[in-house]
Amino acid sequence: MSRNAFDGLVEILLVEDSPTDVMMTREGLEYHRVLNPLRVVDDGVAAMAYLRREGPYHAARRPGLIILDLNLPKKSGREVLQELKDDADLRNIPVVILTTSRSEEDVAKSYGLHANCYIAKPVDFARFADVVRSISEFWFGVVTLPPGEQ
Repeated sequence: MSRNAFDGLVEILLVEDSPTDVMMTREGLEYHRVLNPLRVVDDGVAAMAYLRREGPYHAARRPGLIILDLNLPKKSGREVLQELKDDADLRNIPVVILTTSRSEEDVAKSYGLHANCYIAKPVDFARFADVVRSISEFWFGVVTLPPGEQ
């Protein structure tokens, strides 16, 4: 059985419906040489199916980190966060909210639903790439993540 370059690296699940933001996240990770595999789903329903390994995601690996936008189609990021944190099998996966909203209400609600951190998206690529790098450095270089099944 062959091993690929990503074996042993914590997977990141990006839940984002903006193709531009997905591209900037990928490019930010590549620019800063972050090797963690990035998986992307573009709505809240797909996010929960991925996390529960349902349908087309039956073989998905459990992500070690979720980067979640709040403004998603089909099921909002707030609903995803609540479902995730209410599920005993999923609640220990750290969730970083990365969204355009700077609303105090969104910040308070996200932390009330047990988000691990809340970051407002920068507009320009250099700052966006720095945010992606800082997420990676913190969650994969400083923090000890909970053990998870793969």
